[in-house]
Amino acid sequence: MSTPTTRRGLREQAVASGAPAMAPAPVVPRRRGGIGRMLGDLGLWIAAAAGVVCIVLVILAVTANITLIMFRTGSMSPTIPAGSVAVVQRVDAAQVEIGDVVTVDREGELPVTHRVTSVEPGASESERIITMRGDANATDDPFPYTVTSVRTVLFSIPGIASVIVGMGDPWVLGGLTAGATVLVIWAFWPRSGSAATRKQQGLT
Repeated sequence: MSTPTTRRGLREQAVASGAPAMAPAPVVPRRRGGIGRMLGDLGLWIAAAAGVVCIVLVILAVTANITLIMFRTGSMSPTIPAGSVAVVQRVDAAQVEIGDVVTVDREGELPVTHRVTSVEPGASESERIITMRGDANATDDPFPYTVTSVRTVLFSIPGIASVIVGMGDPWVLGGLTAGATVLVIWAFWPRSGSAATRKQQGLT
């Protein structure tokens, strides 16, 4: 009964007969595939994009006085509905014009963000007295605001305030950190070769 011919057997016969041994077949690295790889790559891209956004926001906050505010009420509906997040920039009061949507800081109270309906000079060159009204309100705010600077709304994104609030929760932050750690470890963890690759290398 004949012995099955194998690659190793052929090499041994060639060495015994003095013939040059066959060069081993090139080893082709086995690539990870399938849905797991796609989901892992997608998660890494999302994490990277979120990191870039955070870095950009920090840079803008430091260099251009640009920050975010959240709308909990609908006083600016339908222009800015409740649950929206607005990107705002602090500017001098002298730059405020009628029709601008601005945020005014109030000592001891929450800031108010409404549309400017009138602008009057203040006691100094840098001071202005403004009246405001929410787009959903029928009348102006009860009293005017004396300001030297305001935060003007550049644009708003509806419906993402709850997402930003949720991301500030310690449990959510911990889960995101753990998930990002697992993704990085998964992406860079060395993969062992397949059985076919080990056979090609003469390890079995």
